[in-house]
Amino acid sequence: MKVLLTGAAGFIGMTTALQLLARGDEVVGLDNLNPYYDVQLKLDRLQRLQALAGFRFVKIDVADRPAMESLFAAEEFERVIHLAAQAGVRYSLQNPHAYIESNIVGFMNVLEGCRHHGVEHLVYASSSSVYGGNTHMPFSEHDSVDHPVSLYAATKKANELMAHTYSHLYGLPTTGLRFFTVYGPWGRPDMALFLFTKAILEGRPIDVFNHGRMQRDFTYIDDIVEGVLRVLDRPAAPNPGYRPEQPDPATSNVPYRVFNIGNQDPVPLLDFIACIETALGKAAEKRMLPLQDGDVPATYADAQALREWVACAPATPIQSGIDRFVAWYRAYYKV
Repeated sequence: MKVLLTGAAGFIGMTTALQLLARGDEVVGLDNLNPYYDVQLKLDRLQRLQALAGFRFVKIDVADRPAMESLFAAEEFERVIHLAAQAGVRYSLQNPHAYIESNIVGFMNVLEGCRHHGVEHLVYASSSSVYGGNTHMPFSEHDSVDHPVSLYAATKKANELMAHTYSHLYGLPTTGLRFFTVYGPWGRPDMALFLFTKAILEGRPIDVFNHGRMQRDFTYIDDIVEGVLRVLDRPAAPNPGYRPEQPDPATSNVPYRVFNIGNQDPVPLLDFIACIETALGKAAEKRMLPLQDGDVPATYADAQALREWVACAPATPIQSGIDRFVAWYRAYYKV
């Protein structure tokens, strides 16, 4: 297939592109290479892709409407994987406008491109953050997600609503994937695993929020990408059992679906830190701090719907995944 992959220089984007190329798809990778975190890391990811046949890179901001319109008109994509977004819960408190530009305006441009150019299926990144103030565990796609606690989460919820509108009005098959704390080699420098590893190796204390009383459903990058590709290959379809008088947030009577992708095994934060210490062979100095604004104490995915839809069940053990990340980190930074 000919696939547009937005956010191609990102963590999930690069790994997704590698797997698409490995199976013979043609990939047009889009990224704006913004400086939210180290641009060199993005360029190095991109370099891996540009060495492979079947990959082309275009430097475009998804919020640039004329550029996006021209791209869709010229390329005639069969399917689209939309991963480009302004990421990060905490940064959304500091720079909210960046989230509206990238996550709302940018998504609008992707939807319009898909609508006008006959795209067969749009798969896009949502987030476990949409569950917000919900404390019912595990998080199910059938739960209400109407109480976000960060602007980042609100933009991801908005993406799901926008996608449903286009599925309803134009018959565009759309599938949203709620990622649960993705980690692994080539990961983002603003995520806990990267921050903790760097600090411990440099002999600096690590910030442990909510005094360590946190749990996250850490999901290894390869498991995430397997889910993305399997979902891409099965376009969303109407749910024949959908009942408008009792609407199900996860499905519809139009070609719209939303799925969790998570390991279904929440790990206490202190156990996560212990796994990093084991992988590094070095103890962490911990600085205990209160819960941050916009954050939640726990995430836990119910991924049964994904298993039933595409027979995908993330299961990489946390120690194995952290060991692989630490090996990559040491090699990449020559530590």
